[in-house]
Amino acid sequence: MKELLAMLDGWTRDGVGVGRAVVVRTFGSAPRPEGAVLLRADDGRIAGSVSGGCVEGAAAGEIERARADGHSRVIRYGISDEEAWDVGLACGGTIDVLIEPGVSWTAVAGARERGMAVATILPADAPPAEFGRHEPGAGAPPEPPIVVSADGSMAGSLGSPADDEALRSAAADALLRGTSRTVTIADRQVFVEAFPVKPRLVIVGAVEVARSLAVFAKELGYEVAVVDGRASFASPERFPPDRVDRLVVGWPDEVADEIGLGRDDAVAVLTHDVKFDEPAIIEALRRGCRYVGAVGSKKTQGDRRARLREAGVSDDELARLRGPVGLDLGGRNPSETALAIMAEIVAERYGGTGAPLVVKAKATEARRVAVG
Repeated sequence: MKELLAMLDGWTRDGVGVGRAVVVRTFGSAPRPEGAVLLRADDGRIAGSVSGGCVEGAAAGEIERARADGHSRVIRYGISDEEAWDVGLACGGTIDVLIEPGVSWTAVAGARERGMAVATILPADAPPAEFGRHEPGAGAPPEPPIVVSADGSMAGSLGSPADDEALRSAAADALLRGTSRTVTIADRQVFVEAFPVKPRLVIVGAVEVARSLAVFAKELGYEVAVVDGRASFASPERFPPDRVDRLVVGWPDEVADEIGLGRDDAVAVLTHDVKFDEPAIIEALRRGCRYVGAVGSKKTQGDRRARLREAGVSDDELARLRGPVGLDLGGRNPSETALAIMAEIVAERYGGTGAPLVVKAKATEARRVAVG
């Protein structure tokens, strides 16, 4: 949605009405993720995409229909549809698309400000969460969206404390992972559209691996902070401004407040030095950072965990520590090690397994065949 704001602003200034289509659920190899948006103006202009080109024409037509009758509805598109190439997904995936007669200005505010989730209750006749064919229903007039802020405060309600708490939990997880999703709460399907703060990677230890890791993280849209107590390592020559957003010389645990270390941060501890590593790990775990990983061999990790327990770190906290850090990609040079670390950080963020995609594809195909 964020990338469409300038276009939307221009259409609004022109006084042109706009409707929206947004992906709320995917099955299989869908080309766009949940949260992908297509806008259609009343004069026929479109912007954005929900499928990479496969169903844009059909979705735009549904927006026009929604503008006429004032109803939101969810349409399931997939290669199994009779329309196939006309409104199907050539890649073989299936997507559920929420068609809205207007653009939620609450969602627009979220895209601009970040750090909030916008919950939309889907029409009662929306397709179920299970994979399979589904005929479009008549839809219903859209309900007011519910806003859940990063601090858990809510504007709006699902009608009961238990349901609101379930929504808070779903919103918190969506914001943490940076992904939108549809959840079921008390027999209602709710699309939780995430507008998270920009993810940040805090690298403790300005070693050689850190130089490549910073480049990978920046390329993937992360803010990058590098912390090291050694000025000769944490130098602008080794970590120029185009590679890192912040370069801090200091003890990691002592500068945690200065850099605002918190739950939205991923932390990679790379120094191989107990006096740097362990205070940084303790502080990152204490503050609930989303990912905490540290280099070191199996023996190093065992010795470290014993010392951390003696320092008061709980078993639950230790269970969150990734060590040895990174996925097993087989590489050993600094850049390959950095790639393995970044791959694990990305997998943690999105709930990935790290397994080859062919394994997932085969499992998806098996489920498709079972459904028929």
